[in-house]
Amino acid sequence: MPTSEGSPNQKLSASRKRSRHTPAPRTPDMATATPDGPFGVVREHPVGVTAALSVVGYALVGGAFAGVLPIFPPLSDATVVLFSDAIAVVNSLALGALLVGWYFIRNGRVRRHRAAMITAFSLISLFLVLYLWKVGGGFEKSFVVPEGTFLAGYAGLIEPAYLLMLAVHILLSVVSVPVVLFAIVLGLTRTPEELRETRHAQVGRIAVLAWSVSLFLGIVTYFMLNHVYGWVPRGEEAALLLLAVPRPLRAVVRPGRSRRD
Repeated sequence: MPTSEGSPNQKLSASRKRSRHTPAPRTPDMATATPDGPFGVVREHPVGVTAALSVVGYALVGGAFAGVLPIFPPLSDATVVLFSDAIAVVNSLALGALLVGWYFIRNGRVRRHRAAMITAFSLISLFLVLYLWKVGGGFEKSFVVPEGTFLAGYAGLIEPAYLLMLAVHILLSVVSVPVVLFAIVLGLTRTPEELRETRHAQVGRIAVLAWSVSLFLGIVTYFMLNHVYGWVPRGEEAALLLLAVPRPLRAVVRPGRSRRD
């Protein structure tokens, strides 16, 4: 005699039907979690977080140049040269990751774009550590065009061209800091769907352009300074004047050195 509860087969069939229409519970990911704690602050206040991080970055660079941050172990001259080479490699890899990330987003590959941009930002962070250590624990270099080098007869044009590229490189580096940080903060705290409702795409285009040009000019000036022409520690440019100063006056010229001991 059949009962109102139904047979085991009927129960199994009904259970399967319910499972087809009942969505599986979703585990919230980082970008969709309830805005609690530090992550929630970053998510809800991207402009303020970007401004705070930018100020910290500017303060670190300014403090390293002013010599008021005694946190960097001293570097030997050979290590300073090694750091310069390492920085050039890091910047080249960062530029490559940046361009690859731009290619991926142009082709709709969001996850690969995200991975490439995080890689580029990580490399730039590594560059910042190496650069601050080189400045704070070592010395800076000044560009010179020795006789006999490539187009040395046009030193009057080469030196201004180098300084112009260096100035643009530095200016774009300074300007791009908040732009890059804002794009990164938005990208790390929101899903691709949510990013469409923000200015991430517009800011990202500016960041990629400024960042790429700055990195490229940095690489060009590195090769000019270290492999095509030459350099002296900043502060010792006066030593070059000894060649043009009469012997009785040479003892008056005392080249300084910007090395931080």
